[in-house]
Amino acid sequence: MVRDLDIARWRLRSQHVVSPFAVSARDAVGSLLAVQAENSSQAAWAVASRTQNPDQAELAALLGSGAVIRTHVLRPTWHFVLAEDLGWLLDLTGPRVRRIILQQLSTVHGLDGRSLDQAVTAVMQALATGGHLTRPRLADELRERGLLGTGQMLMLLLAHAELDGLICSGGPADGEHTYALLSERVPAPRRLDRTEALAELALRYFTGHGPATERDLAYWATLTLTDVRAGLHQVRDQLGSFEHDGRTFWHAPGAVPGGPHEPAGHLLQILDETYRGYQDSRWVLDAAGDVPRSRESATGMALVDAQIRAAMRRTITDGHVRFDLRPYRALTPTETEALTQAATRYGKYLRREARLSLP
Repeated sequence: MVRDLDIARWRLRSQHVVSPFAVSARDAVGSLLAVQAENSSQAAWAVASRTQNPDQAELAALLGSGAVIRTHVLRPTWHFVLAEDLGWLLDLTGPRVRRIILQQLSTVHGLDGRSLDQAVTAVMQALATGGHLTRPRLADELRERGLLGTGQMLMLLLAHAELDGLICSGGPADGEHTYALLSERVPAPRRLDRTEALAELALRYFTGHGPATERDLAYWATLTLTDVRAGLHQVRDQLGSFEHDGRTFWHAPGAVPGGPHEPAGHLLQILDETYRGYQDSRWVLDAAGDVPRSRESATGMALVDAQIRAAMRRTITDGHVRFDLRPYRALTPTETEALTQAATRYGKYLRREARLSLP
């Protein structure tokens, strides 16, 4: 009989959070299909922590070359995605997400179709002549053209252009995100018809995130259950499944992985795919019900043996990185040691001394 804890452990293995790790940052992104990347610094750790030897330079090189793109796709937020997957993912998930962005641009910022087209055209012209530009530089370019382009409105405008497949991330400039023309960064995007795309999405999500439910995928990709079921129907023979808590969970073929796995402890952002990659069955990460089911009050989480044990906040200074923990219950010495080792691993990645702080 499969328990919540078994599912949580299984997911960490599917996602390469525990051994066996992905062989590279590229493989880590590809196996997950997309990695939420709103907080770029902690999202970089989300990728690196899934590799055997976490290295900041590896993902940075992929972003610089355009092999990995950071852009809006799947949901109204940034994700890391392989360049080869971006075209068909935008075609499939972009329309529903774009409607959310357009509504905000219209109702909150008063942009009608004409003014929106003018602003997007100005962004495209600026990138065509100026190359890879940061958001402040684009704001300056828009002002020079007599258009307002600051704050949330500019962020939404650029997200709209990303979801339209016009722009995407450029090469980082001194660690700062830039924008570039998608046609330059991904000159020959892979395209799939809708039926093929739904099938590939289902296969890769349930393989890379499983075990998970249909509703988990519908949330993750901003799709209807009808679409998810259409894709799943095509690939169900390539997946395994089981019933638990009144729901069907789908996963890569194979027996339930034994557990617990190594490493036991993890310090991750709350946007990590282990948490944000699900909605319907997210709380297998807290089988004992220790975590309040209220508004998220922390930016991170501390996991031991695939269970959330504490809220976590990361603070980086020149010489060290500190992880402040707020446990949901008293930690055992074994759990504290597991999280100390997790902090050491994270600190080594950041090339800083790691400090774990408990109340």
